[in-house]
Amino acid sequence: MKKRLPWFVGTIGAILFFGYYETQAFIHPDHYATLSNTVATIGHAWPISIFFMGQFSGILAAHFFWPWKANPEGEGGG
Repeated sequence: MKKRLPWFVGTIGAILFFGYYETQAFIHPDHYATLSNTVATIGHAWPISIFFMGQFSGILAAHFFWPWKANPEGEGGG
């Protein structure tokens, strides 16, 4: 558990960060932007960024769920 603690704390921190600022954006829309509004604004200014965000998400998904040999949960083959 000690080796995983930084990732656990970071994940909880990211969830809390997202929850706080999304709530602030809904309560005070003139002071804060939602995440989806920010992504749309960036995509409007730089359209290729949407592709890069999708590629990054896909790479992370493959990294997390590919059955690697080092995966203690599965047989793996990668």
